[in-house]
Amino acid sequence: MKKLRLILFISLFIFSCQNDEITRAKLNDFSKLFTVSKDNVVEIVSNSEFNNIIGYLEHDISVYTITYNTTYQGKQIIASGMVAFPDTEEGMPMLNFNHGTTSLHSDAPTVDLLQYSFFSNAASAGYILVIPDYLGFGSSEDIVHPYYRSDITGQTVVDMLIATKELANLEGYNYNGDVFLSGYSEGGFATMAAHYNIENNNYSNINLVASAPAAGGYDITGMLNYFLSQETYHVPYYIAYVAIGYKTSYNWDISLNTIFNEPYASNIPEYFNGKFSGSQINNVLNDTISSFFNEKFLNETYSNNDFSIFVDALEDNSLDNWTPRNKMFMYHGSSDITVPYQNSVDTYNRFLSKVSDKSIIEFITLDGKDHSSGSLPYILDIFEKFNALK
Repeated sequence: MKKLRLILFISLFIFSCQNDEITRAKLNDFSKLFTVSKDNVVEIVSNSEFNNIIGYLEHDISVYTITYNTTYQGKQIIASGMVAFPDTEEGMPMLNFNHGTTSLHSDAPTVDLLQYSFFSNAASAGYILVIPDYLGFGSSEDIVHPYYRSDITGQTVVDMLIATKELANLEGYNYNGDVFLSGYSEGGFATMAAHYNIENNNYSNINLVASAPAAGGYDITGMLNYFLSQETYHVPYYIAYVAIGYKTSYNWDISLNTIFNEPYASNIPEYFNGKFSGSQINNVLNDTISSFFNEKFLNETYSNNDFSIFVDALEDNSLDNWTPRNKMFMYHGSSDITVPYQNSVDTYNRFLSKVSDKSIIEFITLDGKDHSSGSLPYILDIFEKFNALK
């Protein structure tokens, strides 16, 4: 009898350890920050430019920060993000929101709690809201953000979805298995990268219902061609960000003065340390293309093997040459010259040429909107689109 009890004890111990390992496959740690009542959520949102979504708000919410395991350069790294749960026993889907470009560590969702606490109110509409910091921010701010790396970005987002599923199990929230993806600007690129990742991997209990990538530069080679065709470009720090992000994440042993003129090539690593804003970095760069780029790079971008490593990486990370299988709503402002509208149009047309069911992908033009003004109508519209599919 003692032997039997011992065997049962050992079996239960092993099972509980295995169960804990399964529960924490991605989730590293978490902290509950606060709860907000539905009435307070409604009051906050009604006093904002997002008051059109009040009709969707139904629940109290609880907000958490989490850290979780993902991979970078073939090794495990701890990433972080914010999660908000609707306080209900009903089964709820996840809504992933991916933020736009920033160079400041202080802009990370888990750091800028004032701004992202407002965004967390979206959970009251009946979604488990998932907002990644991205690598290079939050718990991983010691590395340079791998800007526009579709493989790293897509995996970082998906691993947070898995970690959030584990957190829901631990904290007793009812995740129903469905996922919606959204994001604007770099967040649009991250959204499409996550969509691609989910469709190309067999994840348990992640049913992608729809994604809504907005205003992203999905064809990165096309983005380079756009920059090179301009006399000036008003956000040169975007270009520099791709270069330093690729050099660092690929661990390239090449100098940035292969691509950029001095003093800009030397300035770039100094300013992408999380302490400078995009506007501050723009001020030390040059918006005249012929002054910013190395003349040899400008004239021999595709013909000189010295540049092939960079050009090939742009193509490898572009997201315009695959066939989506799940619903996608693409958004872009028709007056956007920061991330050009045509880049999304070209990506959409390539998708249409490959998919058999053309209705899978819808393109929504935000008429007259530029890169800044397009975000509000986009966010308001996806609530209607997603709610119809819940």
